Amino acid sequence: MTALACGALALFSTSTVVPLENVQAQGSSSFQSYLQEVRQKALKDGVRTKTLDQVLPGLTYNPKVIRLDRSQPGGAPNSAIPPFAPYQKRHITTQRIQNGKAAYRRLISKLVDVERETGVPGPIIMAIYGKETNYGSYTGNFDIPRSLATLAYEGRRRSLFETELLAVLKLIDNGVPQSALKGSWAGAMGKPQFLPSVYLRLAKDGNGDGYADIWKSEFDAVASIANYFVNSGWRRGEPWGIAVNVPSSLDRLSVKSKIKPTRCPRVFGRHSQWKTMAEWRALGVVPATGKRLDENVMATLLEPDGPGKRAYLLTGNYRVILDYNCSNFYGLAVGLLADEIRS
Repeated sequence: MTALACGALALFSTSTVVPLENVQAQGSSSFQSYLQEVRQKALKDGVRTKTLDQVLPGLTYNPKVIRLDRSQPGGAPNSAIPPFAPYQKRHITTQRIQNGKAAYRRLISKLVDVERETGVPGPIIMAIYGKETNYGSYTGNFDIPRSLATLAYEGRRRSLFETELLAVLKLIDNGVPQSALKGSWAGAMGKPQFLPSVYLRLAKDGNGDGYADIWKSEFDAVASIANYFVNSGWRRGEPWGIAVNVPSSLDRLSVKSKIKPTRCPRVFGRHSQWKTMAEWRALGVVPATGKRLDENVMATLLEPDGPGKRAYLLTGNYRVILDYNCSNFYGLAVGLLADEIRS
């Protein structure tokens, strides 16, 4: 599953569910009846009748999408969190680093302009690009309107997928060719893997042709990723974080966060209190490499594999990466891959 879709799915509770064994048994008439409900909502949202007549009659139920959705890991609150080190080894490979450096060189002129305009560093953008679609080599081949209609009809996450189905209808109504709408089974599209609602809000025309073509244009994809980060609060000039050494004497209970996160509790619940770099240094937490952060920068401590293993101090910009996909493993992998691409 794509990053954005994965992060978004975690935010929505289940709705009325059509049991898997009953979905197909209900037949196409039930599916088409649901699409008529969608039609009325789309009309109220301003989508033209012509567009709805063009798109909705051709949509059919896709059982493969439902099988993929229901096979996703549940992430039960009490399930054990696996170690990060094996994930890091699988996802930050020599090949991915080399491909990232090549993509960075290929797009450097645009990346320089984007960083000047937005403050989002090119290596961070390339790391997202690499994590999402392996630098554009695989963006998914599912029909997006069909997938979203299927997922919305099934009902397990209707509040999410119906919203995205309405968004993709608006997108077509705005002139995006329906034939271009290919992507992941969960609805994420193009080189940056944007959900349709995200595309409507944040996709950018990076090459000046008047169309934010995140499917074919790398310039548009780069500009759109940067715009997503700006919208999420990226702070110009602030690194995402640094690897640190933590003394065995650190009283971890004393730095444990007292805030109970309401969003992604298994992710943010692993972060410590916020302290300045100077305060962390006074506690004996010091950079493990030559990379440094300003003494006044606020950071949280994360020890993904527990005490005695590699640890990280993470800034507010790390939280921006998590807004793309709310997973510590994803966030760390993006930051570390960006550092490798930059080196």
